[in-house]
Amino acid sequence: MFWNQFSEEKLIELEHTILSTLKVPYETFYVPIELKSGSEEKIWTISLNSESTKTPLVLVHGFAAGIGFWCRNLDDLSKDRPVYAMDLLGFGRSSRPTFSYDPDEVEKEMVDSIEAWRKKLNLNKFHLLGHSLGGFICTSYSFCYPERVLHLLLADPWGFTDHLSEKPSFFSNLLFTIVHVRALEFVRAIGPFGPWLIQRARSDIAIKFEDIIEDKSILPNYVYQCNAQNPTGERAAYSMIWGYGWSKNPMILRIDELEKEIPITLIFGSDTWMDISIGQKIKELRPDCSVDINIIDDSGHHLYSEKADEFNDIVITSCKLKDLNNDNDLKE
Repeated sequence: MFWNQFSEEKLIELEHTILSTLKVPYETFYVPIELKSGSEEKIWTISLNSESTKTPLVLVHGFAAGIGFWCRNLDDLSKDRPVYAMDLLGFGRSSRPTFSYDPDEVEKEMVDSIEAWRKKLNLNKFHLLGHSLGGFICTSYSFCYPERVLHLLLADPWGFTDHLSEKPSFFSNLLFTIVHVRALEFVRAIGPFGPWLIQRARSDIAIKFEDIIEDKSILPNYVYQCNAQNPTGERAAYSMIWGYGWSKNPMILRIDELEKEIPITLIFGSDTWMDISIGQKIKELRPDCSVDINIIDDSGHHLYSEKADEFNDIVITSCKLKDLNNDNDLKE
């Protein structure tokens, strides 16, 4: 098709170029799963240092992203433990099932797909890190399968703020416009001009990786190829959004349901458009639980790429500490 510029071969080529920046060995593969509906799907996955006996770290990306966005993190994070990252179902190179239109059901479908993925990989217990929309999904997974989550890490998580108690800010209004105009639908609608528009409108994406990826067209084109396909994951995300980009079922109203034994590490960018104050609110709602709040200066929403070294240090240190605490618990 001339009008839609999606090419599976191009997506594979772009991802390969991005992942070629990694210095450590890695494997990429599809994990076949069966959803509770009976639908057979596949989740695109990268694994590193899978032979290590340490507790694994699982990474879940945000809206409209894919495993390539972790290229500044995977080397460091996998030095002393297994690391796995996936393209969420409906995103990236994973398959594109039709999701429910009900927000609670969509959330459950996303969670169930991660659990099916976990079973196939035979992972017992792990550190679970989610960025933005991924943070929302990871928190929901931790509600449903607490026995699998040693430690929940939330990087600039979306979907926590209670829309009934908070007044929309300028940035919330901006997000509302983006959500309701649905920029990616426009990108797909303009066909062959889509890749060009992303390169022009989101030149900041390339800047975050310019020291390791010289060609500034690679990352914007990767974003385009990830999202030029049947956008089932994107539409599933929209079904969970209300008004000014809020979650229809905000996590802050449910966070007390999370088992007290699961520690939470929150990481925010100082210049993010997310609500940083949510970290303190979580801490207040979980007074007898471990809640660590980290703010990385001079970074925005994509803190994992903007300040990768600081982000990696926080994740590595917090995971090591939680490993140690868990070992001590087992001895007692």
